Amino acid sequence: MPPPRLIVGLGNPGKEYEDNRHNVGFWFVDQLARRLQAPLTPQGRFLGRVARIGELWLLQPMTYMNLSGQAVAGLARFYKIADDETLVVHDDLDLPPGSIRLKQGGGNGGHNGLKDIQARLASPDFWRLRLGIGHPGERAEVVNYVLKAPRREEQELIDTAIDRCLTAWPLLATGDYATAQRQLHLKTI
Repeated sequence: MPPPRLIVGLGNPGKEYEDNRHNVGFWFVDQLARRLQAPLTPQGRFLGRVARIGELWLLQPMTYMNLSGQAVAGLARFYKIADDETLVVHDDLDLPPGSIRLKQGGGNGGHNGLKDIQARLASPDFWRLRLGIGHPGERAEVVNYVLKAPRREEQELIDTAIDRCLTAWPLLATGDYATAQRQLHLKTI
C-alpha cells in the first residue's frame, strides 16, 4: 500500500467542543503534529488547520463534523492525493473506549463526518483509524453523548489508545497497514 499523504482528524472547532468525545480525531492529530514538530495553522483555502511535513499533510477540518468532506476533498483534490493515501481518524460509538480498529473502505456506520467525506470524495476507499468511545446505550442519547467529555476512566482508555496509535505511526507512515493492524487490534486489557 502507498504511504499516507493526508491524515485527517475529525472533530468540531471551538472551545465548547474541544473536550467532547466527538473530537477524538482532533486529539490524535494534535499529538501527531507535536510529535512531528509540525504546528497546525489555519488555512482558509482548505477550511481547516493544516500542517505539512514533506509530502505528508495533517488536517483538522474547521467546517464542523457534518461538513468535514469539504475540507478533505478540497485539500485532496488540490494536491492530487488518492483515496488510498488518505487516513481519517475518528470516534467510533460501536467500539468500547480504548479500542482501535484500522481499515480501508467500508460503510460510514451513521457517522456524519464519514458520510460527508464519502459523498465529496465520491468514494469510501480511504483508510479509517477508528478510536472507540463507547455507546450511551440509547439511540436517542447519541448526540448528547458524543458532545460531552468522556468520564475520567474512559478518557484514560482513550488517551492510552491514542498513545498506541502514535507508537504505530512509523508503520502507518510507511504504508505498512497490515503490521499496524496486527499491532493496533491487540487487546491490551
